[in-house]
Amino acid sequence: MAKYAVLKSFYASQAWTQLRLSLINERGIRCEHCGEAVARTKYLIGHHKVELTPENVHDHMISLNPEMIELICFDCHNKEHKRFGYSGAKQVFVVYGPPMSGKKSYVEQNIERGDLVVDMDAIFVAISMLPAYDKPDNLFNNVSAVHSTLIDNIKTRYGKWHNAWIIGGYADKYKRERLAEELGAELIFCDVSHEECLNRLQRDAELQYRQEEYRKYIAKWFEQYTQ
Repeated sequence: MAKYAVLKSFYASQAWTQLRLSLINERGIRCEHCGEAVARTKYLIGHHKVELTPENVHDHMISLNPEMIELICFDCHNKEHKRFGYSGAKQVFVVYGPPMSGKKSYVEQNIERGDLVVDMDAIFVAISMLPAYDKPDNLFNNVSAVHSTLIDNIKTRYGKWHNAWIIGGYADKYKRERLAEELGAELIFCDVSHEECLNRLQRDAELQYRQEEYRKYIAKWFEQYTQ
């Protein structure tokens, strides 16, 4: 396939070959993950912290940046990419908190390529092609059905996804703890005060015409929140 040809060409390039050898000369022939010495340099993989794709391989701040490259052994490389028997247990995280608390940003900072993300806002965008703040009521049942299907996939560990992230308000303690128990998930609370949520809302240019609407969403979450 064409996309693999692009990556294959990069790994065969003189620029990559020279960089990899210079990193080995500088750091030594020892895996930077497990610490084991490697017998020969050809068994030491130059692993990119950000997985290379045809879209980013020509960005040298990613593909040829020493700070973005680790030297690791074959076993650790397979574990990193969850392949050849190293798939490991799927981890599930429920990220919850009030509107404007940074739930989506937290997930964006922590997900890896191949993870599954379940977010009602994102599903609305996917099936309506409207901005995230514009959620037509007549589509709610369809969005809810997609959301439920993905939750069931996580519950049964269906599919080849790596880790899963569920984003939501989940103000009610009983409901979020029941969901976490059903999914075998870890709860992650984006703990932001009511005042800070309002401050962030005020600074959000995209929501400048929906301030009153979102102030009500924020107030409702804090009224319903139980620890």
